[in-house]
Amino acid sequence: MNTIETGPADAAARIVLAHGAGAPMDSPFMENISELLAERALSVVRFEFGYMAGRRTGGKKRPAPKAELLMPEYVAAVENIVARPGCEGQRLVIGGKSMGGRVASMVADDMLAKRIVHGLVCLGYPFLAMGKPDAVPRIEHLKALRCPTLIVQGERDPFGPKAVVEGYPLSRAISFHWVGDGDHDLGPRGGSGFTRRGNLEASADAVAAFAESLGA
Repeated sequence: MNTIETGPADAAARIVLAHGAGAPMDSPFMENISELLAERALSVVRFEFGYMAGRRTGGKKRPAPKAELLMPEYVAAVENIVARPGCEGQRLVIGGKSMGGRVASMVADDMLAKRIVHGLVCLGYPFLAMGKPDAVPRIEHLKALRCPTLIVQGERDPFGPKAVVEGYPLSRAISFHWVGDGDHDLGPRGGSGFTRRGNLEASADAVAAFAESLGA
């Protein structure tokens, strides 16, 4: 399993991030947010699902599997990471960008019950399926989620805008950091008064504060 590690290895908290459906673990978004989290004294480990890793070796550009089919792979990646030297005693947060965060949310409660993880962070959660605004939102498992969770969401994310998401009956274990005028990559429109860099820095601040709160 290929991984990219960023930040201090001896940090109090380690965050495992999976990528979105169409972009790899070293996409500009994943690079930028990982660097910002590392600057805030978080140890960040990124990994790729097999279908995405296969593209690096000249394999067929297969579409992402259904999220449910990626759950065992996510669990195996976390187990591999926590077995490495230096992870003992660290608070472990799992999560990811878009689909990666969704898959993490589907395994979080089981891993929490086993005392493997302490929290969950979703960066741009895909509440709504692409091109299917009338489809049932992907929230059923989020209604009873027990794992402490932070969702970092752009206010105008087409996969879950603030005006829509605030009406969902979600678990009280879930908190939000709403990104000013942010899209699915947390970027704002020109003239909005927000900047992409500022939005990413504020998001990293929110994730760092959340990770620290898990040790309280």
